[in-house]
Amino acid sequence: MAKADNPAFEQGQSPRTPLPGSVPLLIVGGGIMGLWAAVKAERLGIDSLLVEAGRFGGGASGGLLGALMPHMPDRWSDKKQFQFDALVALEEEIAGLEAQTGLSGGYRRCGRIIPLPKPHLRSIAERHERDAEENWRSGERRFHWHVDERPSVSGWVGDAAGEAGFVFDTLAARVSPRAMIALLSAFLRKARHVQVAEGCRVVSLDADVGRAALSSGEELSFGHVVVANGHDSFPLIRDALGLEAGVALGQAVKGQAALLDAAADPAMPVVFLNGLYIVPHEDGTVAIGSTSEDCFSEPFSTDEKLEKLLADACAIVPSLAGAPVLERWAGLRPKAVGRDPMVGAMTGTPKLVALSGGFKVSFGLAHFLADAALQTVCGHTPVIPSGFRLREHVSIASADFRKF
Repeated sequence: MAKADNPAFEQGQSPRTPLPGSVPLLIVGGGIMGLWAAVKAERLGIDSLLVEAGRFGGGASGGLLGALMPHMPDRWSDKKQFQFDALVALEEEIAGLEAQTGLSGGYRRCGRIIPLPKPHLRSIAERHERDAEENWRSGERRFHWHVDERPSVSGWVGDAAGEAGFVFDTLAARVSPRAMIALLSAFLRKARHVQVAEGCRVVSLDADVGRAALSSGEELSFGHVVVANGHDSFPLIRDALGLEAGVALGQAVKGQAALLDAAADPAMPVVFLNGLYIVPHEDGTVAIGSTSEDCFSEPFSTDEKLEKLLADACAIVPSLAGAPVLERWAGLRPKAVGRDPMVGAMTGTPKLVALSGGFKVSFGLAHFLADAALQTVCGHTPVIPSGFRLREHVSIASADFRKF
């Protein structure tokens, strides 16, 4: 069993700037959600403090994949439209940050290949091709879902992977998760309105009076708090809302992934099949992942489940066979009880704003979800799918609790 790199922040690495006693906006969590919330707060001119228990991106956001995958283009809904708009807008958002910082987020709209291993999948894919022509539109831009006999590029996916053909979609993209964390962090370290503090854990929140207790024994007051600290947000929000201890707003789901030194062409598309992602990055490495484990005993260790993913990836992309494994990674991702992201405030506790539960979609949606959270902070009602709202998740979790 291979031990993953420990992402925990080691106290004493660097001195911490003294914290203010009071802030208009406190942002809890320095993963992809909290960092985007801080970027949006800076742009709005809201004086804010971003606190992270470990180091920025030290949790699930510091993983390896970075695949930005759209929903299937059929049975269109407000949720699919929200995700589509977010994926289209992300390219310009990242380009702006790159221009301001001189860093790269490893973004590329590389597209995605989906092998069709069974004959019945071909007719489904062909229906999706027509759905995409109708739904994947943004102004003058069009994105496509092509179905063909062979992969869209040569020398990448093996022909044997798709007995019934292959899909190539032109909407999918990818980033480098760690490069994106570094890009957002670099922007914030030069911010005028946002102060950041790593190694600073919030242990409890009083959402009525606006007070946070820290593991250091310090307390600070806030006008609003955005809670974006991954799976740790679920009990923190529950307790701040005064819900019963048995109410579960979400859970941690273990994921395992690996990074290969594959000397791959970074222009190659992401490959997706039955939950397996093969993601080429700008430096020639290829990320493989990931598992989704609800039950686990060792959250940060890898095991035979990852080795199975590696074998499956090499069968689909034969050129990966024999590529050295640079890193094996395991971490915990936040899955909200309603499965969709969890955003917003409750009527009785307007000071507390949730921004969590992204699970597998965080990197593609975090910039839009952060907009929604900051709109809530500013007293506006954000336009988001109803299933994303905090009150929907609270309702589901409370109903589940009453069953037992």
